[in-house]
Amino acid sequence: MARTTPGRWKRRLIVGVAAAALVGIGGPYVYIHYIQDDPPAALSLGSPPAMPESTSGSASGGQAGEGVEGGWRVGSGSQAGYRVDEVLFGQNVTAVGRTEKVTGELEVEGTRAVGGRFTVDLASVESDSDQRDGQFRGRIMNTERYPNAVFELTEPVDFGSVPDVSEQVTGEATGDLTIHGETNSVTFDLAAQRTADGFRVNGSIPVTFADYGIDAPNFGGIAVEDEGTVEFLLAFSPA
Repeated sequence: MARTTPGRWKRRLIVGVAAAALVGIGGPYVYIHYIQDDPPAALSLGSPPAMPESTSGSASGGQAGEGVEGGWRVGSGSQAGYRVDEVLFGQNVTAVGRTEKVTGELEVEGTRAVGGRFTVDLASVESDSDQRDGQFRGRIMNTERYPNAVFELTEPVDFGSVPDVSEQVTGEATGDLTIHGETNSVTFDLAAQRTADGFRVNGSIPVTFADYGIDAPNFGGIAVEDEGTVEFLLAFSPA
């Protein structure tokens, strides 16, 4: 049997280490950049909703500036979730998780939203990775103990005017955000759009994990940034 010289063993060892490094680095790179789907775009109001067939004349049909006062509830088509940057085996990726299990109410007086409270079922949030979802529900958010994220308005939001159908207006919201058993006051921008039978509200809330007693995850080759955002798109119908 032929004997392998020490020099040949050394060369094989070097080649093996190099190959392992290539797989460890190149594998995630290929997967992230050529196989994995791009993260979903940020939630937004998007295109104007379709006009009702009965509407004629102006965009408002003569009545679109009316009828928004009173109570409203979060309805079908609503979504909320998170967006956070990760480093996955040395590669930068954006993780996005969402759920349609959002409930809440809003009270409108004139051009102002004067009260509101919204709840997101965190245990139902899903991303494109079962492993990530398991970590999110377990060691990160502990949804068994803290199943919901809750936002409650503490100051009125003045949109300046009552929009016509398909028109968008903006405002600034201030309220208390509760996640992981911790509550902080937050202020963020909102955009609202009138629809034929209600309205939609869109925004995102910057979140620093440490403010809510959450350790930025760092495990198994995955490191998560210290900050992320809570995204939402809420569709309202009359209460």
